[in-house]
Amino acid sequence: MESIDRTRLATRIILRAIFPVMKVAVADDPSMRKRFQDLTARIQFRIGQDEDGAVLVFDRGQLEIEQGIAETADITFSFKNHLQFNRFMTGKTVIPSIKGYGKPFLLIKVVRLLLAMKILMPAVKPGDEVKQRLKVKMVVYMITTALSQYNKAGDPDMAAWTRKQPDRVYQMSVTGEEIAAYVRVKAGKSKAGRGLYTRRRPFVHMKFNGVSAALSVFLNELPFVEAIGKEFVTIEGSPEYGSNLNDFMQRIQAMVV
Repeated sequence: MESIDRTRLATRIILRAIFPVMKVAVADDPSMRKRFQDLTARIQFRIGQDEDGAVLVFDRGQLEIEQGIAETADITFSFKNHLQFNRFMTGKTVIPSIKGYGKPFLLIKVVRLLLAMKILMPAVKPGDEVKQRLKVKMVVYMITTALSQYNKAGDPDMAAWTRKQPDRVYQMSVTGEEIAAYVRVKAGKSKAGRGLYTRRRPFVHMKFNGVSAALSVFLNELPFVEAIGKEFVTIEGSPEYGSNLNDFMQRIQAMVV
């Protein structure tokens, strides 16, 4: 029997895995970079009466994510509960309480950034190459972090899977691109990182054959096994554990979409 609160788990993944990839959108999307280049502001997202939430900290083109509740903010989005927040962040019609209407231009910029995050949705296929690369990069970063958070939150199946493993690295990368991220697992603990892990050979390395191939997989345009057969993705290392990793990725996607 599961003892984990799935709604709160989804919130955790959104705050700690999806919010951080907003940094990629601001840094890599030319229109976003221009929009936020001169901005200094703090945007709070607050959930219920708990200390759950996060702050978007803009500093002249740079964006950092602070977990928790800040003492002050220029705009605050407040949600009654975790379910309302999750629905809002996955594109459902939810109207939060907003404090900061006196700064309409700042509010418009933040709303545009939130709308831009829809690029992560499985059905969204960007039309131009810049946005396609952006989506792939954001998904690779998001999913590796989400896998670690899924484990840290205590999902029973993933906890059992990681508990029995020695020090192993699960790497994802896109051939021909500087897009790579990994999850390191050791005796039940996990840590996500970006880039190629260089201290040892990954136990499993999931290589996507370019942006187009990665996009096809992330859009679920073909089953994972078929993607391997068509060499859209290759698995170096244990096929069994690579399949396990993909199963957990699918669970996370189903939970937060």
